[in-house]
Amino acid sequence: MAGRFSPQPSRPTRTTVRGGHVVVPGGVPRQAGAPGRSRTWVPGVPLDLGLVLGPLRRGPGDPTFRAAPDGSVWRASRTPAGAGTLRVALRDGVVRGEAWGHGAEWLLEQLPELLGAADDPEVFAPRHRIVALARHRRPGLRLTRTGLVMESLIPSVLEQKVTTDEAYRAWRLLVRKFGEPAPGPEGMPQGLFVVPAARDWALIPSWEWHRAGVDDKRASTVLRAVRVAGRIEEAVTLDPERARARLELVPGVGPWTSAEVVQRSHGAADAVTVGDLHLPGIVGFALAGDRDADDEVMLSLLEPYAGQRHRAARLILLSGRTPGRRAPRMRKGDIGRL
Repeated sequence: MAGRFSPQPSRPTRTTVRGGHVVVPGGVPRQAGAPGRSRTWVPGVPLDLGLVLGPLRRGPGDPTFRAAPDGSVWRASRTPAGAGTLRVALRDGVVRGEAWGHGAEWLLEQLPELLGAADDPEVFAPRHRIVALARHRRPGLRLTRTGLVMESLIPSVLEQKVTTDEAYRAWRLLVRKFGEPAPGPEGMPQGLFVVPAARDWALIPSWEWHRAGVDDKRASTVLRAVRVAGRIEEAVTLDPERARARLELVPGVGPWTSAEVVQRSHGAADAVTVGDLHLPGIVGFALAGDRDADDEVMLSLLEPYAGQRHRAARLILLSGRTPGRRAPRMRKGDIGRL
């Protein structure tokens, strides 16, 4: 998490977490016993699993993601071939992937792109000292490309206009209750779940959304999206701009949400998030000392990074240079208590 490197003692916001660093413990990866399928891959460049896969974790209690004590990362996904679990470990510059379930083969085929093989950070040219330093200190940063759209769209919708804790709690409760236990070997992390299928999202009763703290507007957006899940998943074959245009055809999905999705599904290096509560002020403060910057100012400051604005924003978030808090935290709501 980006907050780990920040001098600020305060708890990181969802925006600073979006810097995308998960602490992956060191040590020699343990073999997980009787793997369904496995493959090795040599990236040939510095690679930090915590930085690359960090944006995919929706809070420390995300039931689809685990950073294990042995240095491995576990992910449960619903692939085009079905549910699957992936374990990724890195040792001596060699990545080992193991996968289980109907989606195992698809997950292993996608492994290099998941770890940033389609990303080209060498085209990025820092224009500010703070960005250059962050890049120097994070040589293992690569932009992930999951190749899956719905698994990023639904949690992004849940994160609209609420606090981090509310969004992560809703995701955790809904996936645990309506998802399915992830396939895998004995000894795998407990409580790992695969996200519900589109039909299962559509069948969630209204009162369960309410109990999870999801208001009718966000729940309705998810329901509209799952009705056209097939067309939305096809967006992975489009370039990021056309994919965003397709996503924004769904009422309730705007520029903020579509950017958050293609950053993960497509590894979109230029999909800067606009409409965010914190990001413009963080970018403005880091690059120009302007903590009151709005989207227009942020985009102006990021103009020298055209084509790589999302990467620049991530490096700024990872730099730890964020303005101190001046106002009370956004008040948490819990409509499930009503």
